[in-house]
Amino acid sequence: MKKMIMANLEKCYAIASLYYKKEQQILVASETKERCILFDAQGRETATVWEGPGGVMSMVQVPQTDGQFLATHKFYSPDNAKDAKIIVATPDGKGHWEIRTLAELPFVHRFDILSSGGENYLIACTLKSGSAYEGDWTNPGKVYAAKLPEDLSGFDDAHQLSLEVIKEGMLKNHGYQKVIEYGQESALICSENGVFRFWPPADPKGLWREEQLLDIPASDAAMVDLDGDGNMELVVISPFHGSDILVYQKKDRYVKVYQSPQKAEFLHAIWSGKLGGKTVVVLGHRSGAAKLFALLWKDGQYYLRTIEDGCGPANVYGYTYEGSDILIAANREINQVARYLVTEEDW
Repeated sequence: MKKMIMANLEKCYAIASLYYKKEQQILVASETKERCILFDAQGRETATVWEGPGGVMSMVQVPQTDGQFLATHKFYSPDNAKDAKIIVATPDGKGHWEIRTLAELPFVHRFDILSSGGENYLIACTLKSGSAYEGDWTNPGKVYAAKLPEDLSGFDDAHQLSLEVIKEGMLKNHGYQKVIEYGQESALICSENGVFRFWPPADPKGLWREEQLLDIPASDAAMVDLDGDGNMELVVISPFHGSDILVYQKKDRYVKVYQSPQKAEFLHAIWSGKLGGKTVVVLGHRSGAAKLFALLWKDGQYYLRTIEDGCGPANVYGYTYEGSDILIAANREINQVARYLVTEEDW
């Protein structure tokens, strides 16, 4: 794979796609008190969105907007996130973004915007609910939700979005992926309690729907049809920041059909989609060999393909631009934002 270093950014962590000025662009932000950078689709830096405060775990574009997005701020570590919140970043079209508070939510780690029944809904996950000492997991996280208004201009420190708790008791509430199936958007959420799927209300007066898919400790997961049989497999990192990659197929229930042959220390990055003509799950781990690699179906079996050693990715994101398949990696352990050009020959 052809690699390009896009920027050096201390503890680079979060990645998001942003459609701005009618162009596909990429956001990358740091989990430390560092900046958020905007790149064009070819990997060239175009703007600094903010210089700080950092602590960014997630970023998501607001639907039907030109460059407006939500992001977490001030989540610096699992034990240093009591001041974490979700902010609204709104561009002025001249290279600057106005930053306002949407909701203060201690320990908010992942969030997303799901669309259903003509409405947008915010779903937000807190890793825990409090921390009295280093490594304190005695206060499990929660899942919050709210209907997201079309106009977010009225929110600030004094006027915040009200959130309701839709699930409690989520120990080490870490993993998130949006799943689109049969035209419906849902949230795949992972914790020590297992893997859960949440559907937003079908109409504005309806309720959130929840299903538990697995009861094993899970850090992150993805749902994707790797083997091309028309059904999505469930690919799971287990346990929290764990060392195992597991693949489950849906029978009467989810049944394990694959486990990675070797352990990988501190698995963290996960993204699923099509790159180089193949449906893949791209993964990365932050300790030990600190590899960036892909899981794919090849010659009738699951196969692991190393992309790069020693880079320690926190998150990854793939997309297609002008016929080229591109993978962006926040290589946290070497403070490097990288772009990989993926072709069919790479698999």
